[in-house]
Amino acid sequence: MESSFVRRAAGAAIAASLLASCGLSGAHSIATSSNTMLTFAAYGGAGQQAMIDTYQKPYTAAHPEVTFVNTSPPDLAQLKAQVSSRAVKWDVVAVSPAAATQGCGTLFEELDFSGLDTTDLVPQTVGKCYLGNWINATPIAYRTEAFPDPKTAPKTAADFFDVRRFPGQRGITPSLQNGILEYPLLADGVAPKDIYPLDVDRSLKKLSTIRRQITLAPNIGALQQAVGAKQVDMFLLPDSRLVPLLNDGNDLTIVWDKTVTSLNAFAVPKGSANKEAARRFIQTVVSPAAVTGMSEALGTAPVNTAARPNLPPNARKVQVYGPVNTGVSLYQDIGWYAQNFDQATAKLNEWMGAGE
Repeated sequence: MESSFVRRAAGAAIAASLLASCGLSGAHSIATSSNTMLTFAAYGGAGQQAMIDTYQKPYTAAHPEVTFVNTSPPDLAQLKAQVSSRAVKWDVVAVSPAAATQGCGTLFEELDFSGLDTTDLVPQTVGKCYLGNWINATPIAYRTEAFPDPKTAPKTAADFFDVRRFPGQRGITPSLQNGILEYPLLADGVAPKDIYPLDVDRSLKKLSTIRRQITLAPNIGALQQAVGAKQVDMFLLPDSRLVPLLNDGNDLTIVWDKTVTSLNAFAVPKGSANKEAARRFIQTVVSPAAVTGMSEALGTAPVNTAARPNLPPNARKVQVYGPVNTGVSLYQDIGWYAQNFDQATAKLNEWMGAGE
């Protein structure tokens, strides 16, 4: 079990997952011709399709000279190779703010958003090399049929690690943006206000207590598929992936105890030939209309407080800042991750390798 555990998640998956918290493969063109074609790299699936419908199609309708080609995933190693060889193929990349901050000026272009009205934007939406698009929640959830009695079903973060009372396979990804380091500490008794600076060693020690019960999927798309195929019983999966599963008829229960949330963003790779066109496009994703559309499609929390999404029933089930959340939420510390990404990644890689 442990060897398959390690084989399923190479270290590269960690870096790749840090570039986004939401795969559509190949290219997908939404127009036939243009003066500027932007290559847009994200994580595919329902999330990227929502970006196409909500961001790209309206933008091309308003700016016919700009069209898009979509690809996935936005792998960090591939991005580094493009930048180092000065053969950058991507123009807009889904990215975690921490990765964009760490690589600001080396992997990602500095962007001038001085003309953007930030009055209604939540803190940290605008960075030197990124612009946030939504806030993801990655709650603990489970397949309802695995624990059908609400009285005895999992109710806390600690229950995720209690395989005696709650047997079954746990599903997680090697994504620092989806709570893999925070949840072990929360389950181990650390209060949300005391999580940062993260005690990575303590977190991994706690995670080791359920190593044999972990299915470590290489990315969130693969974990979404594992949930749909009933290969895992309890899991850490973003709201943007839970909603499509719910829409497909999967019976899932969200554990509203302590929930990790994180900011997702877009950035422009260093050396993009379409830097300004990409920046102008990215600037539109924080408009109330764009933010509303993404929240309604995926259940993500808006970065623009002027947005007034009318959430469908399944999106309301994962509304982390809505009345459904009877617990508390923990917003990831972008500054800590930007300073400690390399160390945290190395330790997580080492932990995964120790399971061989």
